[in-house]
Amino acid sequence: MIRVLVVDDHAMVRAGLIAVLAADGDIEVVAQAADGRAAVTEAIATTPDVVLMDLSMPVVDGVEATRQVIAQVPSTRIVVLTSFADHDRVRRALDAGAVGYQLKDAEPDTLRDAVRAAAGGNVPLDPRVAGALLPRAAHHADALSPREREVLLLVTDGLANKQIARALGITERTVKAHLGSVYRHIGVADRTSAAMWARDHLDSSPH
Repeated sequence: MIRVLVVDDHAMVRAGLIAVLAADGDIEVVAQAADGRAAVTEAIATTPDVVLMDLSMPVVDGVEATRQVIAQVPSTRIVVLTSFADHDRVRRALDAGAVGYQLKDAEPDTLRDAVRAAAGGNVPLDPRVAGALLPRAAHHADALSPREREVLLLVTDGLANKQIARALGITERTVKAHLGSVYRHIGVADRTSAAMWARDHLDSSPH
């Protein structure tokens, strides 16, 4: 069961989110909060797996609340949930420790999948804004070695590390090392984001 804290300053929004999250039975909303200060208090009290964090709130905004929650409960994964594609503010939230960003008009299944992805250690970024959140990534295609590029393209094809190792005649540990280097070069934190980056930036690049 994935334990979630819902943070939004509108009661109707919180009620709707709670109903959406509970639909499949594997997500439990353990607390809710109407502002950032209350969010920190509830996070400390309930130690949720995931926090859905609004950005624009009274008392303490979502960016500062994210920073405080991560400082107090570092195991918690925070997903920003906002109505606006405010890239500057979202970038600040990610810098503060949030692992994902979703828009409030997302489909219910998409939101639940984002919570599951965050709980599983991945980075659920709404594809409508992911490119804008990684503006520097386009400049790093040339930084990839030929082998790193090969590994990344196989990730994009959906291959697991063991399959990539077999295809390239290298060890699985070497695949992991190449992927770590790829992540650093292009500014992402997981293979899903790396694959999305590759689709945007490697298709027209020589490889």
